[in-house]
Amino acid sequence: MIPALSLGFMGRFGRSASLRTFDADLRAVDLHPNLVPEAIKLAALRVLMARTAGADPSAASSRAAAELLAYCMVGAETFTAANGSQLADAVENRIDAALDVGTSSDAKLILLALHANVIQPSVVERYRLEADSR
Repeated sequence: MIPALSLGFMGRFGRSASLRTFDADLRAVDLHPNLVPEAIKLAALRVLMARTAGADPSAASSRAAAELLAYCMVGAETFTAANGSQLADAVENRIDAALDVGTSSDAKLILLALHANVIQPSVVERYRLEADSR
C-alpha cells in the first residue's frame, strides 16, 4: 500500500513525514520549500516512492532528490555558491548520467522540472534539454 502524502487541511491534519523531510532537505541545500510548488514536491516524492514499491523514500534518496531539484531550479552558479563546488560537481555528474540512461529517477526529476517550467534556462541550455511536445 502506498503511504499517503498529506498536505494538511485547515491546520487540523499535519503534513506527511515524507513531505516534512523533503522540505527540510530543500532547506539544507538553500532552497526554501515555499519556492517549490506543492505539486512538484508531491510528484518528486511519487517518483522516489516508485523505486521503493510505494514505501517512504529513504533519507538519502530524499536528500539526493532535493539536491537535484534545487540545482535545476536555481542553476549552477547559485547552487555552487550555496553548497560548494564538490556537491555541485556531484549533482552535475548525476545529471550527465541521468541524461545518458534516460529512465532513472534522476532523469524523471529533471523531466519534472522541465515540464513544470521551474528549471533554470541556464540548465536547459547547458544540458541541451528540450521537452517533446508530442
